[in-house]
Amino acid sequence: MSQAETAGPAGTTGRSPRNPPTGTAGPRPRNPPTGTTGQHPRNPPAATTGQRPRNPLWTLGILRSEITTTLRRHRTYALLAVLAAVPVLIGIAVRIETGGGAGSGGGPDGGGGPAFLTQVTNNGLFLVFAALAATLPVFLPMAVGVIAGDAIAGEASGGTLRYLLVAPAGRTRLLLAKYASVLTFCLVATFVVAASALAVGALLFPVGEVTTISGTRISFGEGLVRAALTAAVVAASLVGFAALGLFVSTLTDSGIGAMAATVGLLITVQILDSIPQLSGIHPYLFPHYWMSFADVLREPVHWEELSKNFQLQGLYAAVFGSAAWARFTAKDIAA
Repeated sequence: MSQAETAGPAGTTGRSPRNPPTGTAGPRPRNPPTGTTGQHPRNPPAATTGQRPRNPLWTLGILRSEITTTLRRHRTYALLAVLAAVPVLIGIAVRIETGGGAGSGGGPDGGGGPAFLTQVTNNGLFLVFAALAATLPVFLPMAVGVIAGDAIAGEASGGTLRYLLVAPAGRTRLLLAKYASVLTFCLVATFVVAASALAVGALLFPVGEVTTISGTRISFGEGLVRAALTAAVVAASLVGFAALGLFVSTLTDSGIGAMAATVGLLITVQILDSIPQLSGIHPYLFPHYWMSFADVLREPVHWEELSKNFQLQGLYAAVFGSAAWARFTAKDIAA
């Protein structure tokens, strides 16, 4: 009998052939087809490894993270502490100067800080308006300039900007979240000043009915509402400057440089606004209508100057917000 006859046909009992026919049991393939059981392929389909869907919840997460990060920094605590100390110093100075006695009475004759200060001894609620008038020209915008100037440039100088952009947030969403965090700081800082002034005023001076700039008297409760509205107007007055600071922050990778440039612009524009020979450009400068918040304390409220202030701040926010977006979306992120 020949060797071929003793081996038998393929598939009969005996020694298994080295290459079994298709369909018989054999070694498991190393890379099974997608969708079959077995080991996961090293390169799954693109549908399973794509970017996280950009839904509203993801956007809210970015916004919450940026606001929390901004408000929890030690620099933010220091700025808020300085702002809260200003009403304390003003209240103590007025208390020492007047010896705690009541003032001359009557309503304030204007919207400036001295006019409000003359009424603090009669009613501690006026310390809120006096503190806002004292901090708005310098302290509040400088604090906002520090936060806005550091928003983008600080991340770049710290080497964290690239890591923020790795997340499926997009540059536009990240920039909007940064701007929203700066606006949140504006609101928080303004109400910190108002709350500190209200506490100090109630502690050192009597409180009661409020005499408006128009000479009429309103209840203490309505006066509190006017004080809260005044703080909101002051916060809204910083919207345009915050957009300007954010734009400056996109121009450099140095956080300190961006903060210094933003504060320098603030000082320069305020100097220009105080020169009478340049009165033609004053209505277009962002701090020109800042003191219009005093019209909230009139009866009835005068909205003409307030509306001009809101329109000017909206214009600055639109122009410099768009400029910041154009710069940031086209910027080569190297850090």
